[in-house]
Amino acid sequence: MKSGTGVFGRALKVAGIAAALMLSVSAGRGQSGPFTGFDGSWSGSGTVSLSDGSTERIRCKADYKVNGNGLGLKQNLHCASDSYKFDLSSEVTSNGDRISGNWSERSRNIFGNLQGTAGGGQIEVFVEAAGFAASLTLTTRGNRQTVQISSKGEIRGVNITMTRG
Repeated sequence: MKSGTGVFGRALKVAGIAAALMLSVSAGRGQSGPFTGFDGSWSGSGTVSLSDGSTERIRCKADYKVNGNGLGLKQNLHCASDSYKFDLSSEVTSNGDRISGNWSERSRNIFGNLQGTAGGGQIEVFVEAAGFAASLTLTTRGNRQTVQISSKGEIRGVNITMTRG
């Protein structure tokens, strides 16, 4: 099966989007830095809209480790819909209001990077991998996150709500 078509292609693209989603979160408690207070487990659900007009539910669970100064984040993310699953690992750092990082999806041997800005409870990020790009806007309030992702490819939009705990 070609990597850009069918269920496999959708899984690769959603994996990239999910990496952006999971790496772009800002939650502050005590320490400075956009990842402070983010340690622990998060979970949520939402929808993925495809270019053919169909929509699927997606469920995600993530475990995060934030470094001591709150400027670095490592995560493991497991997501599933009715037709696929993926397993991501990522590492992100912050430099002022700029964030950047790398991600990989182990079972499909793909990888990419992300970059963007964080501030005022809102994150704007651009994520890319070979043959794929997407933008996202994320808003965090307390232990709740809302995410909107858009792409011109097979995955047209993702809307997810996650909570900590």
